[in-house]
Amino acid sequence: MELRQLRQFVVLAETMNFRRAAERLNMAQPPLSVSIRKLEDALHTTLFERSTREMRLTAFGKLFLDHARRTLFEADQALRAAQSAAMGEAGSLSIGFVGTATYAALPRLIPAHRAAYPHVQLQLRESTSGEILAQIEQGSMDLGIVRAPVARATDCVLQTIEDDHLVLALHRDHPLAARSSLSLVDLQDEPFVTYASTAVPSLHAILSFACQNAGFVPRISQEAVQVQTVISLVDSGLGVALVPAVATRNQPCNVLFRELSDLEAMAPISLAIAHAPKWETAASRNFRALAARHRMPRFGANAPTAGVMPAR
Repeated sequence: MELRQLRQFVVLAETMNFRRAAERLNMAQPPLSVSIRKLEDALHTTLFERSTREMRLTAFGKLFLDHARRTLFEADQALRAAQSAAMGEAGSLSIGFVGTATYAALPRLIPAHRAAYPHVQLQLRESTSGEILAQIEQGSMDLGIVRAPVARATDCVLQTIEDDHLVLALHRDHPLAARSSLSLVDLQDEPFVTYASTAVPSLHAILSFACQNAGFVPRISQEAVQVQTVISLVDSGLGVALVPAVATRNQPCNVLFRELSDLEAMAPISLAIAHAPKWETAASRNFRALAARHRMPRFGANAPTAGVMPAR
């Protein structure tokens, strides 16, 4: 039994006339008669009572009509769902993200994606860049919003969605807070709160490189994984830190953020979408295209960065 036969049966049941049914189905009448007869043979019963003056459904035919309509409806729904999934307009999309994506990237992209693709269910998971890249490479995650540059070789392709730079975070009671201008070398005797080398190797390496380029090795007092934790430790008076400028959007009252005159060109950073071409789905392509349309320029480029005092 084929869906084509069910559609022919339903149209014939609605018209009760082979000629009109054949016209609606855009087919000749004899093939329609043959198809209905084969359907009845397959069911081992008659669906229509035929006479020279009229035709009508048998009792079984009336029952079968309800089931046929339901089957055709479900088949059409399944077809539409499959087509929507193939076009990336339905289904699910798993996205890993680093903590700093919650400051601007996710609040910018998620509402836009939900408006454009309301039938795609997003599965969001916070993690580190390294763990996100590993899951994408294995095919267990569709996309990732990671901190770039990444600290290891990867098969993933990176697409920048948010340009950023590092700024100094220090307690408002710190002696350096009163200085009119600061450079990285001014921090050579300060304890640093920094990022764990195993969990956040890229930001850890950037800090080490920048300090060494300025002529000193940073003195590490505390390590953390999340940028917000680093800022909280600065708020607790445990040291100074270099943090992405976007993180200044949520600043504790006791932490000041300052631009460093010699840091930006030395340590550019960004957020990027990572994907593995061999695993990519239509839904992930749609999300990447949307992110490209909503790419944010360098943080603070067109307006003063919230809470950040510029270098002088």
